[in-house]
Amino acid sequence: MLLTTKQLFEKCYGRYAIPAVNVFFMEEIHGLFAAAQEAEAPFIVQTTPFARDYAHPDMLLSMIAAAARIYPDVTYAIHMDHGFEEHIFQAIEAGGYTSVMIDASHDDFDQNVARTREVVARAHAKNISVEAELGVLAGVEDDLTVDAAHSFYTNPQQVEDFVKATDCDSLAIAVGTSHGAYKFSGGQGLQFHILEEIQQRLPGFPLVLHGGSNVIPEVVERINAAGGNLKTDAKGVQEDEIRKAIPLGVCKINIATDTRLLWTMVNREFFRDKPEEFAPTTPGKIFMEEYKKFMLKKFDLFGCTGKAGDFTFA
Repeated sequence: MLLTTKQLFEKCYGRYAIPAVNVFFMEEIHGLFAAAQEAEAPFIVQTTPFARDYAHPDMLLSMIAAAARIYPDVTYAIHMDHGFEEHIFQAIEAGGYTSVMIDASHDDFDQNVARTREVVARAHAKNISVEAELGVLAGVEDDLTVDAAHSFYTNPQQVEDFVKATDCDSLAIAVGTSHGAYKFSGGQGLQFHILEEIQQRLPGFPLVLHGGSNVIPEVVERINAAGGNLKTDAKGVQEDEIRKAIPLGVCKINIATDTRLLWTMVNREFFRDKPEEFAPTTPGKIFMEEYKKFMLKKFDLFGCTGKAGDFTFA
């Protein structure tokens, strides 16, 4: 069942969160859909402009549509992550997406409002949900880089004004996460007082946590043991933080870095242990199974295992 993110958030708010997972290639899509069908868990499959440039939008959306036929019992939304107007308007007109994100967080408040309002008007006319962003996350994702000096937390007062001015359906907020593999090196963690104040000002409004990967130390260690050279002094969002954030209105949690690290671990270990191999399909099968197991754990952590039954729209 293909839904908008607005429909998903209306059911999950305060109860559980829905993983929003960036995909680039077939093995990821197989693993994600297979895990969701087994877990009976709703999910959001995401593509970034970078992924669309890499694989081509038609290829990505065709693979997602094929997965929906192969795994017919899934409940999901298709979301464009971190889009600018040129990507968003193209996606709206081409079809296929049920949700888009306008990332104008680097602009000043008034310009962010103006750009978001234009996207909301065009998306809502096509029954497409809109995620906006207020506050700036540090880190690296695809071709987006923001250093810590230019990042800042979301202001709860501005959130209230922004949502009323734009009519966006959900809001990505900066509360201490960062993009990429090197997050939380300072150990600050999530800023729950910001989430609490936003919920007080806008009860029931869905919030989005970008940079939601855990950066599992064991995975980083296994990558380095197999020839990698990743830093080991950073940690991602911890499981207890996720559990605490969900009742405070976090409905959507983005995952990208963890799945990339998983791919790197599987392939480095495979070719280290089997240097005579050269076929991509063998490690590909291993990766799909590891990806599925990873997502089953995420569904449990986010509390959405078995929740696909919440959605009975005609």
